[in-house]
Amino acid sequence: MKNQKRNKYMNPYVAGLLMGLLIIAAYFFSGEGLGSSGGFRDLAIGAIDTVSPTYAESNTFVAPHVTGEEGATHTWLVYELLGVIFGAIISAALYGRLKFVVGKAPHLTNKKRLYFALIGGALWGVGTQLGRGCTSGLVLSGMAVNSLSGYIGLIGIFGFGFIFAAIFKKIWIKTNK
Repeated sequence: MKNQKRNKYMNPYVAGLLMGLLIIAAYFFSGEGLGSSGGFRDLAIGAIDTVSPTYAESNTFVAPHVTGEEGATHTWLVYELLGVIFGAIISAALYGRLKFVVGKAPHLTNKKRLYFALIGGALWGVGTQLGRGCTSGLVLSGMAVNSLSGYIGLIGIFGFGFIFAAIFKKIWIKTNK
């Protein structure tokens, strides 16, 4: 533990407290918790409505989101998503970390890593819609309202994360022996 590098930018306990306050504010002002999949869904639906309004109105999944006066992209989830993106850019710029880097294992090419990222992102998008939300919405927002599903989700996400990390570590990190 002594050799562990400390984050000089943000205390994780303060970050956790601020995240908790943000979730409370989200419930107070919008009646909904936090999550990212809804913002991506709304952007995709807005794109479908822009390209083909007739199709959007006839599709059973898309239609309920495009019948409002303001359109699918005028939701607080889209603004939350934009805030996360621009907040990350501003934070990286302020602390001298604003550069394009492809994080990958040494044996992977950039092209292969980006290809896997695209596949993973597409699977995430499908999974969040089948599961009716993303993991951040389940755990953060579920636990904020003391929901049993939030706690079970937390155990499942981190439990399977540790299992998959142990299994796939050998694929990600190849050692020269």
